[in-house]
Amino acid sequence: MKARLLARQGSRYVLTGGAAALVDIGLFMAFRASDIMVVPAALLSFLMATVVNYRLTARHVFATSSSMRGYAKFLAAAGVGLVVNVSLTGLLSAQAAMAPVFAKIVGVGAAFVFNFLLNALLVFRKPPAPISPSPSGRTAR
Repeated sequence: MKARLLARQGSRYVLTGGAAALVDIGLFMAFRASDIMVVPAALLSFLMATVVNYRLTARHVFATSSSMRGYAKFLAAAGVGLVVNVSLTGLLSAQAAMAPVFAKIVGVGAAFVFNFLLNALLVFRKPPAPISPSPSGRTAR
């Protein structure tokens, strides 16, 4: 049951995360076209894309409403993805001589996996159902 739910959420996250990734990459390209350096451009585009990602993910993947508290948790988890995304983008473009936009695509892909797992397992995790006593007096789940 848990695996089936995770698979369904994962397939939906491909769509919502994909939309956010397009925002991220599109803004990155626009910032680069404005002569903003690679790492600051990657940081700004990533942060702007998290707003899109949170709103879509909360509603369409985890069926919950958006809130400032929820966004704060989402943004904290996205910090892991941010480190992965920006580090890979900077490293691949500088050390592997990869074109910055291709390095950004790799960074986005790696961050995508981290972010989904953190969202599914921590940010949007539903608390366990409370244990209630059965009519016979025994504890039932």
